[in-house]
Amino acid sequence: MPTSFLTKEGYRKLQEELDYLRTVKRQEIAERLHEAMEGGELIENAEYEAAKNEQAFVEGRIKELEILLASARILDEETKAKSDTIQVGFKVTIQEEGGEPETYVIVGAAEANPKEGRISNESPLGKALLNHREGETVRVDAPAGSFMVRILKVE
Repeated sequence: MPTSFLTKEGYRKLQEELDYLRTVKRQEIAERLHEAMEGGELIENAEYEAAKNEQAFVEGRIKELEILLASARILDEETKAKSDTIQVGFKVTIQEEGGEPETYVIVGAAEANPKEGRISNESPLGKALLNHREGETVRVDAPAGSFMVRILKVE
């Protein structure tokens, strides 16, 4: 089972989602299935089919979250203090040549949300920044081509 890196907040959010799916969502789907079965013919019942599809999706997501949380490695401040190079959980300010400074937090894939400045350690930029230091210039090999970024600040 591969290790998934999560912040304390990310772990909490995923645990809350899992709890919601196990309790509230499962109950809602069970009620929809019960109502659809009372509606008569199951073979031609679109509501029944929709509820069964949603049930399959929810059960798949529950299993996915259980595996993710079971293999999670929680990132904390103590871990960050021990490293003198960029690791998962670090906040990094970078600048492309001629561009504006951009700040990102490097997180595990499960928490990645580039619109919120949270990039995956598995993304081209995240991979390129790992194990480097403030002041270094790093080459990023992205699908659209390679580019260089300067690491301005590491927190």
